[in-house]
Amino acid sequence: MRADAAKNREHILAVARDALRESGDASLIGIARRAGVGPGTLYRHFPTREALIAAVYKDDVERLVHSVPQVLAEHAPLDAFRVWFRTLADFVKLKRGLGEALRSPVLQEVISSTYAPVVSAVGELLAACAADGSMRECLNPEDVLLMMSFMTRVESTPAAAAQADRAMELAIYGLRQP
Repeated sequence: MRADAAKNREHILAVARDALRESGDASLIGIARRAGVGPGTLYRHFPTREALIAAVYKDDVERLVHSVPQVLAEHAPLDAFRVWFRTLADFVKLKRGLGEALRSPVLQEVISSTYAPVVSAVGELLAACAADGSMRECLNPEDVLLMMSFMTRVESTPAAAAQADRAMELAIYGLRQP
């Protein structure tokens, strides 16, 4: 891909991410207009709405997965675990706003393909926590991911966020060294 085409694609993705965050029903024409590109440019990169949503979803997951080293560099391992799982929960809650769009077979395939990298990211966090003694060793990243999924079900209110933090501390207590 030419440099200018890659730049256009990245710009469209960024604009689409914001538009879809505001409304899961954002139209392709509206996104093209917001991005300052013609519909043809948008359709050249993303021939369908489904293709655009899939690209935004995949890009967001890749960003989240690749954020683990930075989060670990900025925080102690256990705090990095907390920060990263809060970010993951916010991501999932935002994507849930896309509703029916995420239920298409193509998007289900994209969602399935992102599971392994997320599990790997959880494994990296767990390894860092085990290395500093803040969590026990040999925790299964898939089990921990499943256990922490409760955070995606919490409403976006201050009281619910406080409850999620309390529940997360209970979960972490169970993951600590005996």
